[in-house]
Amino acid sequence: MKAAALLLLCLLPTAVLALEPGKRLAPWTLLDQHDVPYTLNDETRILLVARDMDGAKLVNAALEGKPKGYLDEHQAVFLADISRMPRIIATLFALPKMRDYNYRILLDRDARIAPRYPAGEGEVLWLQLEDGKLVEQRVFRDAKGLSDSLDTVDK
Repeated sequence: MKAAALLLLCLLPTAVLALEPGKRLAPWTLLDQHDVPYTLNDETRILLVARDMDGAKLVNAALEGKPKGYLDEHQAVFLADISRMPRIIATLFALPKMRDYNYRILLDRDARIAPRYPAGEGEVLWLQLEDGKLVEQRVFRDAKGLSDSLDTVDK
């Protein structure tokens, strides 16, 4: 009985974090790969979330060849969960490489923010927002589909 109650309590936060259209996303602030803070605000129209390296690679492939400022022009931001990456690897290898990218990557180093969003392994969660409220969510598992969808967003 105690085990069942404990399991229910563990699952409760997940249910509370379920995203539904019309719900406002709670604001948060994270640093990007250049240690510049960014706060989620009502101007953000697209939030891309990758919870693992494969998801982040998918975003990188989708943005390959896009001009600098492409995400900004589309009022889009990319949130990468790097909490599972060993800090020494992040500091010595991953972050220097990320600094060469021509787009901003918001880094969730401690898994404070990304777990709020149900992105699965090897995929990118697309949250379409309007005035800070969720309008639509999609999941991408291929770079071409993500790239094509970003291209159709009005600037």
